[in-house]
Amino acid sequence: MKKALIYVFALITLASCGSKGEDPKAELAKLKKERSALDEKIKTLEAEIAKNDTSKGKAPELVAVTEIQPATFTHYIEIQGKIDADENVLVTPQMPGIIQAVYVTTGQSVSKGQLLAEMDNDAMRKNIETLESQLSFANELYKKQKALWDQKIGSEVQYLSAKNNVETLEKSIAAAREQLTMSKLVSPITGMVDAVDIKVGQIGSPGFQGIRIVNMSSLKAKGEVSESHSAIVSAGDDTKVILSDIDRTIDTKLTFASKVINPSSRTFSIEAKLPSDAALKPNMIAVIKIADYQANEAMVVDLNMIQRSADASYVYVAEDKGGKTVAVRRTVTIGQIYGGNAEITSGLMKGDKLVTAGYQNLIDGQAIVF
Repeated sequence: MKKALIYVFALITLASCGSKGEDPKAELAKLKKERSALDEKIKTLEAEIAKNDTSKGKAPELVAVTEIQPATFTHYIEIQGKIDADENVLVTPQMPGIIQAVYVTTGQSVSKGQLLAEMDNDAMRKNIETLESQLSFANELYKKQKALWDQKIGSEVQYLSAKNNVETLEKSIAAAREQLTMSKLVSPITGMVDAVDIKVGQIGSPGFQGIRIVNMSSLKAKGEVSESHSAIVSAGDDTKVILSDIDRTIDTKLTFASKVINPSSRTFSIEAKLPSDAALKPNMIAVIKIADYQANEAMVVDLNMIQRSADASYVYVAEDKGGKTVAVRRTVTIGQIYGGNAEITSGLMKGDKLVTAGYQNLIDGQAIVF
């Protein structure tokens, strides 16, 4: 019966639109435009036929139903990001020189201020020893000149010259000791040695190869968000960090959202702190999902269960009418959509029995069983 009706309406449409000399493309466009209207007419006729059908023994349609209950619906913004450490530093020599000793190995734990490696500083040490010897002699000479000057013996020039010599040597020693400190590589943080890229005998240079220290107890996920979301993304937003390579999902919150847009990429930076976990490694690829909308008492429906007509979206629900269970077409309003689910803002209520299987061929008022 359904196929016959489709053919009848198709012939009527062809007869009304297919005048001689009409462009086939234009005729096809008209037919496509009228297809939705024909579908609606067919459904209406099918419903009327079903109501007036007096045939005996017609079995109800077998379906599956689920009782609708309010649920939390969350919409997320998804971006690609990576894991990084809050404290991730490369310690390099502060002055050129030959590496004399390396005191740590990869994987070793170190504390803040610990000596990691040392440059060749023999010349500096000898220079300090020489200056200290000169300072000792200068101090003796200064004391004698001061004693004579206190007794008004000798000239003021001799006294001031001896004093200036002591002060100059003290400053020279302080500078030499500072230079000696620069020959040492010291850890600025407490953490773990991630890489040692220098060797004994190698010439070290500032800013190049050195020793990387990472604080693994303070990790974060970071990424870049399009500026189109700048008004709805902020610190404190619920966030999921998905690490597919280790099959791990971490629930956290955004701890930082930059207020400045990168002029090149038109994005802004975000960060989310992560708990300490031995499985997490800096530079791991992560999917960062930031919640930008949430409804706590929402009617949530699988998107596949929502059918569409020319002017509305609808689902079927099971209702008891006249002593039998029938499928009732219910027009719904769709809110947000995410993850294959749709938020229904009107048309469904708590306790409605939504038809979740076998709904494709139903018509309004058709008898069903589940």
